[in-house]
Amino acid sequence: MARDELSRAVTLRWQDLRGIVPWGDTFEGVSPAGRYVEVERSYIWASQEGGDILCEVTVFGGPSRYDAGERVSSIIYRPS
Repeated sequence: MARDELSRAVTLRWQDLRGIVPWGDTFEGVSPAGRYVEVERSYIWASQEGGDILCEVTVFGGPSRYDAGERVSSIIYRPS
């Protein structure tokens, strides 16, 4: 589920994100197994402000299970 959400999250263009980074949100969802989970998405500068953007997604079974969640990430590269 985290990989699916990440594939959607990285469709945002660098140009659209640069004005709001750092930014993130958390929302509730239902996993493919039918469990209620929380999905956290964040966009932060990968190394320096104005450069590439690191997109991270974590799916977890509630606040007490955050550390056991599935985490994936990808870079949204700054256009040349």
